[in-house]
Amino acid sequence: MNISELLIPELKHETELTEKFLSRVPADKLEYAPHEKSMPMRRLCTHLVEMYDWIPATMDLDVLDLASYQRPQMNSVDDMLSKLHELAPAAEKALQKDNDVYWLTWTMKQGDKVLMQMPRYTCIRSMVMNQFPHHRAQLGVYLRLLDIDVPATYGPSADES
Repeated sequence: MNISELLIPELKHETELTEKFLSRVPADKLEYAPHEKSMPMRRLCTHLVEMYDWIPATMDLDVLDLASYQRPQMNSVDDMLSKLHELAPAAEKALQKDNDVYWLTWTMKQGDKVLMQMPRYTCIRSMVMNQFPHHRAQLGVYLRLLDIDVPATYGPSADES
Protein backbone atom coordinates (compact mmCIF):
# COMPACT_ATOMS: atom_id res chain seq x y z
CA MET A 1 0.00 0.00 0.00
CA ASN A 2 1.24 3.47 -0.85
CA ILE A 3 1.44 5.97 2.01
CA SER A 4 -0.73 8.36 0.00
CA GLU A 5 -3.60 5.87 0.24
CA LEU A 6 -3.54 6.47 3.99
CA LEU A 7 -2.83 10.19 4.04
CA ILE A 8 -5.23 11.43 1.34
CA PRO A 9 -8.46 10.17 2.99
CA GLU A 10 -7.22 11.61 6.29
CA LEU A 11 -6.50 14.95 4.61
CA LYS A 12 -9.97 14.98 3.03
CA HIS A 13 -11.53 14.38 6.44
CA GLU A 14 -9.43 17.13 8.01
CA THR A 15 -10.48 19.47 5.20
CA GLU A 16 -14.19 18.81 5.83
CA LEU A 17 -13.67 19.57 9.52
CA THR A 18 -11.66 22.71 8.82
CA GLU A 19 -14.37 23.95 6.46
CA LYS A 20 -17.02 23.38 9.16
CA PHE A 21 -15.03 25.39 11.68
CA LEU A 22 -14.21 28.24 9.29
CA SER A 23 -17.85 28.54 8.24
CA ARG A 24 -18.78 29.33 11.86
CA VAL A 25 -16.39 32.27 12.15
CA PRO A 26 -18.35 35.53 12.33
CA ALA A 27 -17.20 38.15 9.81
CA ASP A 28 -17.24 40.87 12.46
CA LYS A 29 -14.98 38.97 14.89
CA LEU A 30 -11.87 38.42 12.76
CA GLU A 31 -9.79 40.66 15.02
CA TYR A 32 -10.99 38.90 18.19
CA ALA A 33 -8.34 37.30 20.41
CA PRO A 34 -9.21 35.79 23.79
CA HIS A 35 -5.91 36.84 25.36
CA GLU A 36 -3.09 39.25 24.58
CA LYS A 37 -0.81 36.28 23.82
CA SER A 38 -3.37 34.67 21.49
CA MET A 39 -3.32 35.36 17.78
CA PRO A 40 -6.33 37.18 16.39
CA MET A 41 -8.96 34.94 14.85
CA ARG A 42 -8.08 36.07 11.30
CA ARG A 43 -4.45 35.02 11.81
CA LEU A 44 -5.46 31.66 13.33
CA CYS A 45 -7.88 30.91 10.48
CA THR A 46 -5.36 32.03 7.87
CA HIS A 47 -2.78 29.75 9.46
CA LEU A 48 -5.18 26.79 9.31
CA VAL A 49 -5.65 27.39 5.58
CA GLU A 50 -2.02 28.16 4.73
CA MET A 51 -0.92 24.81 6.18
CA TYR A 52 -2.46 23.13 3.13
CA ASP A 53 0.21 24.84 1.04
CA TRP A 54 2.90 23.30 3.25
CA ILE A 55 2.13 19.84 1.84
CA PRO A 56 3.22 20.65 -1.73
CA ALA A 57 6.14 22.64 -0.29
CA THR A 58 7.23 19.54 1.61
CA MET A 59 6.62 17.00 -1.12
CA ASP A 60 7.83 19.00 -4.13
CA LEU A 61 10.77 20.99 -2.73
CA ASP A 62 13.96 19.68 -1.17
CA VAL A 63 14.43 22.92 0.78
CA LEU A 64 11.94 25.54 1.90
CA ASP A 65 13.61 28.85 2.68
CA LEU A 66 11.38 30.95 4.93
CA ALA A 67 13.41 34.03 4.07
CA SER A 68 11.32 34.27 0.89
CA TYR A 69 8.05 32.89 2.31
CA GLN A 70 5.01 35.12 1.85
CA ARG A 71 2.13 34.46 4.23
CA PRO A 72 -1.17 34.56 2.31
CA GLN A 73 -3.51 37.47 2.93
CA MET A 74 -7.12 36.53 3.60
CA ASN A 75 -9.44 39.33 4.62
CA SER A 76 -12.75 37.54 4.96
CA VAL A 77 -14.19 34.15 5.80
CA ASP A 78 -15.15 33.82 2.12
CA ASP A 79 -11.48 34.42 1.19
CA MET A 80 -10.44 31.71 3.65
CA LEU A 81 -12.95 29.18 2.34
CA SER A 82 -12.06 29.99 -1.26
CA LYS A 83 -8.34 29.55 -0.53
CA LEU A 84 -9.04 26.27 1.31
CA HIS A 85 -10.94 24.98 -1.76
CA GLU A 86 -7.96 25.96 -3.92
CA LEU A 87 -5.18 24.55 -1.72
CA ALA A 88 -6.74 21.29 -0.51
CA PRO A 89 -6.84 19.60 -3.97
CA ALA A 90 -3.26 20.74 -4.63
CA ALA A 91 -2.22 19.21 -1.30
CA GLU A 92 -3.95 15.93 -2.20
CA LYS A 93 -2.17 15.89 -5.55
CA ALA A 94 1.20 16.52 -3.89
CA LEU A 95 0.65 13.50 -1.63
CA GLN A 96 0.28 11.20 -4.65
CA LYS A 97 3.96 10.36 -4.69
CA ASP A 98 5.79 7.08 -4.82
CA ASN A 99 6.50 5.70 -1.34
CA ASP A 100 10.24 6.27 -1.74
CA VAL A 101 9.79 10.05 -1.94
CA TYR A 102 8.33 10.09 1.59
CA TRP A 103 11.65 9.01 3.08
CA LEU A 104 13.81 11.60 1.33
CA THR A 105 15.16 14.36 3.55
CA TRP A 106 13.38 17.69 3.54
CA THR A 107 14.89 20.87 4.96
CA MET A 108 13.40 24.10 6.26
CA LYS A 109 15.76 27.00 6.62
CA GLN A 110 15.74 30.74 7.07
CA GLY A 111 18.53 32.14 4.98
CA ASP A 112 21.66 30.18 5.95
CA LYS A 113 20.19 28.82 9.19
CA VAL A 114 18.71 25.29 9.04
CA LEU A 115 15.58 25.24 11.21
CA MET A 116 14.69 21.58 10.73
CA GLN A 117 15.62 18.61 8.66
CA MET A 118 13.67 15.35 8.53
CA PRO A 119 12.13 12.79 6.20
CA ARG A 120 9.19 14.19 4.23
CA TYR A 121 6.80 11.71 5.86
CA THR A 122 7.78 12.90 9.34
CA CYS A 123 7.23 16.50 8.32
CA ILE A 124 3.80 15.78 6.79
CA ARG A 125 2.65 13.86 9.86
CA SER A 126 4.14 15.96 12.66
CA MET A 127 4.33 19.46 11.23
CA VAL A 128 1.17 19.48 9.11
CA MET A 129 -1.40 16.74 9.76
CA ASN A 130 -1.04 16.92 13.55
CA GLN A 131 -1.36 20.70 13.48
CA PHE A 132 -4.81 20.73 11.87
CA PRO A 133 -6.62 19.42 14.98
CA HIS A 134 -4.40 21.50 17.25
CA HIS A 135 -5.32 24.80 15.59
CA ARG A 136 -8.96 23.82 15.06
CA ALA A 137 -9.16 23.17 18.80
CA GLN A 138 -7.82 26.67 19.42
CA LEU A 139 -10.47 28.02 17.05
CA GLY A 140 -13.09 26.00 18.94
CA VAL A 141 -12.11 27.80 22.14
CA TYR A 142 -12.49 31.16 20.41
CA LEU A 143 -15.94 30.13 19.16
CA ARG A 144 -16.98 28.88 22.60
CA LEU A 145 -15.91 32.14 24.24
CA LEU A 146 -17.95 34.04 21.65
CA ASP A 147 -20.95 31.79 22.42
CA ILE A 148 -20.94 30.29 18.92
CA ASP A 149 -21.74 26.59 18.50
CA VAL A 150 -18.59 24.48 18.22
CA PRO A 151 -18.82 21.87 15.46
CA ALA A 152 -18.53 18.18 16.21
CA THR A 153 -15.07 16.98 15.24
CA TYR A 154 -14.02 13.40 15.99
CA GLY A 155 -17.21 12.76 17.93
CA PRO A 156 -20.12 14.81 19.19
CA SER A 157 -19.79 18.28 20.62
CA ALA A 158 -21.90 19.84 23.36
CA ASP A 159 -23.55 21.89 20.60
CA GLU A 160 -24.30 19.13 18.08
CA SER A 161 -25.66 15.66 18.59
